[in-house]
Amino acid sequence: MMNGVSFDFTGTKVLVTGGTSGIGYAISSAFADAGAVVTVTGTRSSAADYDTELSRFTYAQLEMRDGEAVDALAAGLGTLDVLVNNAGANFPDGLDEWSPEGFQASLAMNVEGAQRLSVRAREALATSTMPGGASVVNVISMMTYRATTIVPGYSSSKAALLALTRNLALHWVNDGIRVNAVAPGLIDTPMTAPMKPFQEMLDGELAKQIMRRMGTPEEVAAAVLFLSSEASSFTTGTAFAIDGGYLAL
Repeated sequence: MMNGVSFDFTGTKVLVTGGTSGIGYAISSAFADAGAVVTVTGTRSSAADYDTELSRFTYAQLEMRDGEAVDALAAGLGTLDVLVNNAGANFPDGLDEWSPEGFQASLAMNVEGAQRLSVRAREALATSTMPGGASVVNVISMMTYRATTIVPGYSSSKAALLALTRNLALHWVNDGIRVNAVAPGLIDTPMTAPMKPFQEMLDGELAKQIMRRMGTPEEVAAAVLFLSSEASSFTTGTAFAIDGGYLAL
């Protein structure tokens, strides 16, 4: 029995920030598989500096906290059909997120950069002729909805990114640009890999959701492609949880 879904993004232009590994790489690969022309960003000098195979994408070096670099990237976009704001990290520069410096650095990395890139890319997105309209998809987190004693800056920035999603959806509705978010739960990526050797910690996190397993980056990517497609043309300003039932408990 088969129940797979395929998308056709032939000829569309897609930009995925932080597309060199984990969820970002899965999203970029899914769009490329569907025929899109995909640009990915990363912090290293070139695509060759990554172990991941990136030859099917256009690579752009980008530090999300570098406003001039964000502006320069946006200025060269031309027409853009899909923007995926995926780049982000916790403990920026190894800083304690409870310190004012660490908290500010987390906000700058995880929400301020995404806001700047989105606003700077608005003109490129508004020229899209993609059925269903151009699409911005922000990658948030279950930390949007829960308190944490470890990464309060990351949690706060993801909550702010959800608010930005709703505000941009309202602000840009007449520009033909839809803005949504995906909220992954515990996904098996390099970011969560340090948790695996600590079975008690991993089991504790899995106990907070119904399915009791880690999700895959490909499961997140499928939701991003849906939210970017004509199939979701009546969907904007919302967050799609890919969380194994975390929010249900």
